[in-house]
Amino acid sequence: MIGETPGLVTRHPTPFRPDPGRVVTKLFVPGEEIPETRSRAGALIARVLALPESSVESALERVLADFSGRHRQFAAVLERNASIMSHRILDPRSLSARRRLLLGACFTHEYAVEAAALCNPSLVPHPRQDGLAPGRRRVVLSLRGIGEGHLSSIGFATGVLGPGPRTAWEPRTGPVTTGERQRDSWSRDWLRAALAHEGCDNEITATVISTLPNPFDQHDLDRGLSALDSRLLERPGAGDTAQRIRAVTAASYTVGFPGDTDLAQRLLWPISTTESHGMEDARFVHFTADTGETSYRATYTAYDGISVMPRLLESADLTSFSAFALTGPAARNKGMALFPRLVGGRHLALCRGDGETTSLATSPDGRSWSGEVPLRGPKAAWELLQVGNCGSPLETRAGWLVLTHGVCPMRTYAIGALLLDLTDPSRIVGALPDPLLVPDDDEREGSCPTSSTPAAG
Repeated sequence: MIGETPGLVTRHPTPFRPDPGRVVTKLFVPGEEIPETRSRAGALIARVLALPESSVESALERVLADFSGRHRQFAAVLERNASIMSHRILDPRSLSARRRLLLGACFTHEYAVEAAALCNPSLVPHPRQDGLAPGRRRVVLSLRGIGEGHLSSIGFATGVLGPGPRTAWEPRTGPVTTGERQRDSWSRDWLRAALAHEGCDNEITATVISTLPNPFDQHDLDRGLSALDSRLLERPGAGDTAQRIRAVTAASYTVGFPGDTDLAQRLLWPISTTESHGMEDARFVHFTADTGETSYRATYTAYDGISVMPRLLESADLTSFSAFALTGPAARNKGMALFPRLVGGRHLALCRGDGETTSLATSPDGRSWSGEVPLRGPKAAWELLQVGNCGSPLETRAGWLVLTHGVCPMRTYAIGALLLDLTDPSRIVGALPDPLLVPDDDEREGSCPTSSTPAAG
């Protein structure tokens, strides 16, 4: 095993382990567990309707006793899933309230969001810093949970650092919630760039965009698509173009959480088709604009089962989160990490477009990325396969400190460090010749699933 640099890293005794008890509810339609199979919903509903009221009451009591404490507003979840499936009932209003809840329970199941692993943390200051003694700071740790079927989501933990190397982490308790999708609104310029990024730039997209207000919502988009001239719609591929416009906007969304939930109870769950197989490797940063205004931003990898796409999360206070597609030639592959402020009037990010080299990209607005400049490729023995970043750069008086990860033979990961120039981060000031940290023997045991996406890491 390649040795690490001694004396520069403190290993803390507190581990973050995957908790199979962290579960969320999902809609379940029997017979559709595998795509393109026959739904058995009609027969199931008929059996529920045929039950005598006494059986309904006893079955529902068991469900509520077993699951109410595991989920926030559990009865409302059952009611919602019953409403989704009530289109198969001639007169849904004829059902008693208790039978509706039992019907909803038949179309609901639990999903363990950390059944396989917990990994890929990133650390930012907590929105609240009140009530702390000098030398202490409250922080938020984002965590990638890998659940059943290798589906990834983004969760959180909170704690207090300091004084010195001390850490105190809060228990991750209470029911987990995925929040609610908010009313969507989009920028017309962003839509134009997102469609061009996907190679969808034609007369239909140009016509629709020209009719949209700025910003626009779903109603505006529906109106623009329905007003298209029939002669444009007769052109080859017109239907596919309209579908892609809808898909691009649907993939950019905002989700909000109740203010009375703890951060550790909030879960960013895949919503759009672009991330249907997972939201992976979020790298959060507390971003400060030139105006002094601060916000939380994170890049993450969306995986649809075939391809990966870097995406952006934005949040003012970690209560609501807006997700967007990133565009431009440098917005590809995995592992983008944002700088915490503008440098030379530009947004900067570390990236890895070729899958193995740490590079630097620039953007005028934080969403469209280009100008990729290689910084460091695989060269040392501990990074022969690929190198990447471990998160956003840290600003120090000496320069931008970048923790890196290298992958060596047997896909063993090690952590190293680069120092970039403060005013010109494309220039490397220094690099550690040996890794800061390598796995101990016990850190190589247990469930360590590799990513389901290409260019893992």
